[in-house]
Amino acid sequence: MTKSAYMPLTVAASGSLEAYTHAVSTIPMLSADEERSLAERLQQDGDLEAARQLIMSHLRFVVHIARSYAGYGLPISDLIQEGNIGLMKAVKRFDPTVGVRLVSFAVHWIKAEIHEYVLKNWRIVKIATTKAQRKLFFNLRKAKKHLGWFNQQEVQQVAESLGVAEHEVREMESRMSNYDMPFDAPDEDDEQAYTAPVYYLEDKSSDLAAQVADDQWDTAAVDRLQAAIRTLDDRSQDIVRARWLDNHKLTLQELADRYQVSAERVRQLEKNAMKKLQQALQH
Repeated sequence: MTKSAYMPLTVAASGSLEAYTHAVSTIPMLSADEERSLAERLQQDGDLEAARQLIMSHLRFVVHIARSYAGYGLPISDLIQEGNIGLMKAVKRFDPTVGVRLVSFAVHWIKAEIHEYVLKNWRIVKIATTKAQRKLFFNLRKAKKHLGWFNQQEVQQVAESLGVAEHEVREMESRMSNYDMPFDAPDEDDEQAYTAPVYYLEDKSSDLAAQVADDQWDTAAVDRLQAAIRTLDDRSQDIVRARWLDNHKLTLQELADRYQVSAERVRQLEKNAMKKLQQALQH
């Protein structure tokens, strides 16, 4: 059974939140017997029409739950849509033989989807990742007695009631007190414009264009040098590489011993080779 097979009425399809709320409120509620019969048809036969009726009859309940999350500053229509996804998941997993009503079973799934949406969209950076942080996020507001920061006694009470450490309460309170800041300056006339991250996160010591140009120049220079070296005879090439390019550089005497000549002769060969290289690189 797929989600698209019985997608319920959406807020977008109804045109407005008010129209949607009115539409779902007119859908008849199911009796316990009707609900059990539909759930059995879905469980035993995969009846998608039964699934649709179960979902449609509980859409008003999703609206009610979604409205309780209005304080997070997110569109109610989006919260409802996420809650509807949770309702569909609940209907798919509902077992009528357990003896509980669908509304009691579905509340967990509806809230789980709404919670996930809130956590992903309340801030640009996800505010809660661990289980303890998620628990704190949705309970901290209800536990606050004033608009200021918690005192030590309140921190202890929240930590004990939620089963988390006191430092986690402090950390989450700090996270929730922060706010998103746009990267770019909002307005040049704004007194706070120069506090935007664009001004202090920029690495002014780094110039990507200049770095690319330097890298290209270095590559071209190495290519020209290699081409110039190849114009030398084998002995001169060996002397230049041994004296200037190899990791382990040789002395004039070591090269003199290799070629059975004097160190002065090696110095002259090196000088002539370097002069030829200089002339080749100037063209």
